[in-house]
Amino acid sequence: MCAACARLLAVCLLLLLPTGCAWFENHLERVKSSGELVLITHLGPTTYYDTPDGPAGFEYDLARAFADHLRVKLRVVALPSRDELLLRLSRKEADLATGLTSNETGPAPVRFTDAYQTISLVVVTRQGKPVPREPKDLQGRDIEVRKDGRSVRHLRELRETLPTLRWIETDDKSVADLLQMVWKGLLDVTITDSHAIALNRQYFPELRIAFTLGQPEGLAWAFRGGKDDSLHAEAQRFLAQMKKSGDLAQLLDRYYGPASLANPVNVAVYQFRVQNRLPRYQALFVRAGKKYKLDWRLLAALSYQESYWDPLAVSPTGVRGMMMLTEDTAREMGVRNRKHAGQSIQGGARYFRKTLDRIPGTVSEPDRTWMALAAYNVGMNHLEDARIITQKRGGDPNRWNDVKQNLPLLANPRWAAQAKYGAARGDEPVLFVNRIRTYYDVLVKMDEEQRTRGKTDALKLKVPAI
Repeated sequence: MCAACARLLAVCLLLLLPTGCAWFENHLERVKSSGELVLITHLGPTTYYDTPDGPAGFEYDLARAFADHLRVKLRVVALPSRDELLLRLSRKEADLATGLTSNETGPAPVRFTDAYQTISLVVVTRQGKPVPREPKDLQGRDIEVRKDGRSVRHLRELRETLPTLRWIETDDKSVADLLQMVWKGLLDVTITDSHAIALNRQYFPELRIAFTLGQPEGLAWAFRGGKDDSLHAEAQRFLAQMKKSGDLAQLLDRYYGPASLANPVNVAVYQFRVQNRLPRYQALFVRAGKKYKLDWRLLAALSYQESYWDPLAVSPTGVRGMMMLTEDTAREMGVRNRKHAGQSIQGGARYFRKTLDRIPGTVSEPDRTWMALAAYNVGMNHLEDARIITQKRGGDPNRWNDVKQNLPLLANPRWAAQAKYGAARGDEPVLFVNRIRTYYDVLVKMDEEQRTRGKTDALKLKVPAI
């Protein structure tokens, strides 16, 4: 055999060996060997956004969990709108796209995962204005929607039977901007996805959902079509495991739980008091937070739930002050005067820190914080009883989502008889935690908006002496 033929044969044999040539790597193997998963998504409160403390968003956190599962880094390509997502995916500029419904089509074949969240398109207006009840009522209304949203497609379909229907399409306003315009009375109606209004309604409490357009649709991850479905198949397995383990429900609860539980009237009053009452006490919360390594905004939310930031507050049972301390707790925490705002906040922060440190090490954040809040309200012993009941009933005692389902059973005589520390009004700590989470989320958003605008503190205030 001539030398040239031998070299050609060697090359051919090499090409036939899958372990020796990168050309034979499938999509999943390429991601793993590169050490990077590239996500493409659009900017928004439900997908991906920057905060002073780093990137956030439900879709971002879910994709990051997938990257961790693959043991690679996540790189995010965030676009101002969703219009180009499938186009860029078809150009192989990303491994997957998120923030899309599974019935969307692109310039090339797309393979979607099973849906992990169901959303609807909703018509949003403001309390106090005439509410449209059905599509024909939208005629003659001042309507503005995102140009890249699903709402445009539905409006165009409606116009086939409602020829006088008019609207404005915008690409320079976010969903939050449009919702705020409706909230301020500058716009009659906007149309957006149900999960977007769920996140924003607690910040704009007078918003109302008038009715739903079309049928519910599922959010899913998008991958390029074709024969190689290795990464898609791994994503399917990952999402199925997230559902089975409860991690997906926990992530959904983290972003949407407090918003879905918010009382619009209470939140409206709360926002007013953040601006008009909190400035007197913010520095005290900041000081206590630094001392006990706690988020001052969480302490403030806890205090608002307890006393509405009233240092003279008193309950029928005799607890008093900003943090509603009992006489025994105040004495234990070194508080001489429960009606003194500074002393009460310091004592409450110290007590919460102590409670947080007593939560078992098997409980991770944010469940650890939610359970500590529940224990702050009902007591550590009753919380432990609820965790034991949770385990007996097949739940996870280290997950707040599971424990909160079982806390109310402490008021049930059958279950209370089995509890080491007896009966308790277990529904109260669940409501207690839900409300604090709502207040905390609202305060975090307001504080981050101020910090983003370049202000060191959300509010400037006079500091009462401790």
